[in-house]
Amino acid sequence: MAGKRERAKSPEPKERRSSSRVQELRQKELDEKERLARERVKFLSDQSSEVCDDDTEPHAAEEENGTNERTLTTTMQKEENGNLNFYGDEEDAHLKVRRNLRFFNTQYLLMVQAKLSRPDLKGITAVMKANAVLYPRKRIGELPGIDVGHRFFSRAEMVAVGFHSHWLNGIDFMGVDYQKEYSDYHFPLAVSIVMSGQYEDDLDNADVVTYTGQGGHNLTGNKRQIKDQELLRGNLALKNCFEDKVPVRVIRGHDCKSSYSKRVYTYDGLYEVVKFWAEKGVSGFTVYKYQLKRMEGQPELTTNQVNFVYGRIPKSTSEIQGLVCDDISKGLESKRIPATNRVDEPPIPPSGFTYISSLKIEPNVKVPKSSTGCNCRGSCTDPNKCACARLNGGNFPYVDLNDGRLIEPRDVVFECGPNCGCGPECVNRTSQKRLRFHLEVFRSPKKGWAVRSWDFIPAGSPVCEYIGVLRRTDDVDTLTDNDYIFEIDCQQTMQGLDGRQRRLKDVAVPTDSKACESNGDENVPEFCIDAGSIGNFARFINHSCEPNLFVQCVLSSHQDIKLARVVLFAADNIPPLQELTYDYGYTLDSVHGPDGKVKMLTCYCGAVNCRRRLY
Repeated sequence: MAGKRERAKSPEPKERRSSSRVQELRQKELDEKERLARERVKFLSDQSSEVCDDDTEPHAAEEENGTNERTLTTTMQKEENGNLNFYGDEEDAHLKVRRNLRFFNTQYLLMVQAKLSRPDLKGITAVMKANAVLYPRKRIGELPGIDVGHRFFSRAEMVAVGFHSHWLNGIDFMGVDYQKEYSDYHFPLAVSIVMSGQYEDDLDNADVVTYTGQGGHNLTGNKRQIKDQELLRGNLALKNCFEDKVPVRVIRGHDCKSSYSKRVYTYDGLYEVVKFWAEKGVSGFTVYKYQLKRMEGQPELTTNQVNFVYGRIPKSTSEIQGLVCDDISKGLESKRIPATNRVDEPPIPPSGFTYISSLKIEPNVKVPKSSTGCNCRGSCTDPNKCACARLNGGNFPYVDLNDGRLIEPRDVVFECGPNCGCGPECVNRTSQKRLRFHLEVFRSPKKGWAVRSWDFIPAGSPVCEYIGVLRRTDDVDTLTDNDYIFEIDCQQTMQGLDGRQRRLKDVAVPTDSKACESNGDENVPEFCIDAGSIGNFARFINHSCEPNLFVQCVLSSHQDIKLARVVLFAADNIPPLQELTYDYGYTLDSVHGPDGKVKMLTCYCGAVNCRRRLY
């Protein structure tokens, strides 16, 4: 861990008629909400009308209110001709999917911040206007980068990728305009279905499912059938799949309490329609039924795993296999953190360190006195009045969703501190709140100890602060094998030094901050956190060349960026039992041994674009 880190619905009810004065006030309120978000982002130059599906089905924004809402998006790479080149030179399909979903989640959180209705649908529109839909044209069969078992956290995510292009309809299909590309088939033609318990006549027997066609049922009420279905649109599309022997992607939706959206959608692979018929349904109306059978040669089904293993918190320690320690924090964290070892024989627990839950400070490190803070009461809500919001560029970096989520990585985040008038539940204290996820430290075959979560972790959620001893970098003994040194390089990141990736720069560094002063090489951070002998569970989080966490510098009690807190946030929506990782950011050939020779350490992260060496 030593070395420099590279920063890497249904339509809404009709509004009653209002006077021109009331309408004007409402418009001013809407404009003010959008202005708060516009201060941190740029409008796209192309303000085109809302995008509709190829089969003329009304899409997200039209389904909501039929108007052309202005949408917000971050600045993206442009080609010389001015067209947006969202994915650049990225070649790996899995990384494109990750980039797509990260962008969607940022747009979604921006819409939440602006307090717009249906932020998920507004997020979809922003992705479309950015030409960032990964698969804008529908395809038959598998889509590169989406493997069997992939989990989406909302239907909106599937639309953003182009995996299933309807945020509401269960059947996604190609219209007649695809006839030139697929001249041998009859149209419309289904490409995917979502099974999510919407229809009372659905039957799910794993490898064989009976799917009820679309239409005629009460979507917003008791979910029962209220009229006959017709052999049109999606229903006709599935019939054509049967006749043309075209496979269909099947996505299964199910409830999940530990998911931030309370739903998870799992891709279970390709199915073929082997039979279809019409019959009187449970409610006495005609429904179309389709029997689909899972095609052979695919990975095993994962839905049962997702339902009964992933996201399920063990009720007692007796259910945890390989348990070697009930709680490595010894009660210092709000949730116990068990350790498991199914690798070593005999199994051994983590050792050689003392657990602490707050930073220890060396005597020769002088921490500035607490800054003045804001005058808010209860919780900070108005960015125009909150002094801390002004430090963050005029708005709050977090949204009050799922106990607080960071909208996107920033150079530095200014949180409310001890002298602020707000309380501990203020959204601008998000990273200071107690541990919110059930975590496990486990032994891995090649990387030693590692960390994973039993819960779903929403993108932008703080996972932990890197805790240890705050020291001067010059005081660290570089000749010992201490792999738990974390350099506080907030200042170097803000200046883009030594190859660091610069971030969103809408922060106001206070004029009394001594960030620009340096006692030596400006590329070398002056302070570091040493978790070699004392620290928290963050010391066990491993490196990955394609991590699911990112490092964020946070200031809360003072405003000296050289002594910023180091907090790890979720870069993606992280499913249960996926190892938590971040990029250590070593520069190759930057680590030397006692003999002065370059040290090399193999990287075992297993990422597609793994650099093969940690340093």
